[in-house]
Amino acid sequence: MFSSEIYMSRRQRLQEQIKSGVILLLGNDESPMNYHANAYPFRQDSTFLYFFGLDSPGLTGIIDIDEDRVMIFGDDLTMDDIIWTGPKPSLADRCQQVGISETAPLKAIPDRIQRAILQDRKIHFLPQYRLENQWKIVSWLEISPESVSKKVSETLIRAIVAQRSIKSSDEIRQIESALDLAHTMHTTAMRQTRPGRWEREIAGIMEGIVLSQGNQLAFPTIFSIHGETLHNHDHDNPMQAGHIAINDSGAESVLHYASDITRTIPVGGQFTSRQKEIYSVVLQMQQHAIQAIRPGIEYRTIHRIACRTLVSNLKDLGFMKGDIDEAIEANAHTLFFPHGIGHMLGLDVHDMENFGEDYVGYTDTVRRNPAFGWNSLRIGKALETGFTVTVEPGIYFIPALIDRWQSDKNCVDFIEYGKLESYRNFGGIRIEDDVFVDEQGGRVLGKPIPKSIDDVETLCSE
Repeated sequence: MFSSEIYMSRRQRLQEQIKSGVILLLGNDESPMNYHANAYPFRQDSTFLYFFGLDSPGLTGIIDIDEDRVMIFGDDLTMDDIIWTGPKPSLADRCQQVGISETAPLKAIPDRIQRAILQDRKIHFLPQYRLENQWKIVSWLEISPESVSKKVSETLIRAIVAQRSIKSSDEIRQIESALDLAHTMHTTAMRQTRPGRWEREIAGIMEGIVLSQGNQLAFPTIFSIHGETLHNHDHDNPMQAGHIAINDSGAESVLHYASDITRTIPVGGQFTSRQKEIYSVVLQMQQHAIQAIRPGIEYRTIHRIACRTLVSNLKDLGFMKGDIDEAIEANAHTLFFPHGIGHMLGLDVHDMENFGEDYVGYTDTVRRNPAFGWNSLRIGKALETGFTVTVEPGIYFIPALIDRWQSDKNCVDFIEYGKLESYRNFGGIRIEDDVFVDEQGGRVLGKPIPKSIDDVETLCSE
């Protein structure tokens, strides 16, 4: 964990932002696979980690602003627990490490909450993504399940988003630690991907790398020769020469900061001429986007820069036609690029999106565009120094989408549908890096992972 001073400073800043009331932050419990003692790998709630740093189940934190008190509620192990888990430090000892001196058993929470309610004080809590925590809110606040989402504190959401969005140097070191693992994962995958192997073999090798270091995957690995399916978690395809495989994967650091990298791998070690053409467009989209990153520029502008690069190049290759800006206004580019250029990255791979994407990526004046493709842009607001974002353009040939658009005569003034027929089985290409926004612009984090055509082919041929 970080030093106690870091956690104390974070909590103090939150108190100053919220000003009054009681802040209730729930940690996660273990989640059973099929019975209570057989649980999935534990993952602590990211906001609880951010403010309290305690990475174990069954804990709840309360920051009482009016009384200037910080408390952790949880239970020490019983002898029955110790028989199965072994001894653990006491809750009081662990709390001392993060600058908290006041602890209480879990059963004390309802009385504490009800006393504050009777004093007509505001209870600030966040949206809950786990049902068991939602039911705790229902029980402790004595409210109906239907009213939980209505009583969520928007003030608390906005304060935490503002604080967690700006990454400190300590946090960047954690992200780069996660990127060290991602570097090993991706370079190993390039060396190991070859004709005759199954996707699951490569996905398993990468997960083994992460587990062998005592870490976890940041998200379920996407490794597929069917890259036209954007979040394809199916690993059941054999790979043959001529295929390209999208590898979208990452790891967590020891403190659970995420990395998120995508590379596209030629299965036979060499891209075909067609694949090189499309790959070069995606790489140029990413390069133009990263070059444009700087504090103050809206991320939807970065997205548009990538879209202009796409349309310009696809016109040259015969897939599109007409005026570039008119094509973008008509959303013709979304046939090939139906997602956003990237998202925030931090303790969550899609940082803080459990609060609601619009709180994280948009403002009262920068609103989400509901149009197809644009509606998947997870951050549109102006970038600030300290943000960490992913930059992940792609080009995909999605047969079902092509058929629908062609049947509807959608964007016929901008798309050469005849050219697409022979690309129906092409798949997709995506390239992604994690970028820190500093005063000079955008800095790609982590050790370079091959992404030029020559470098990728060289490593894949080893």
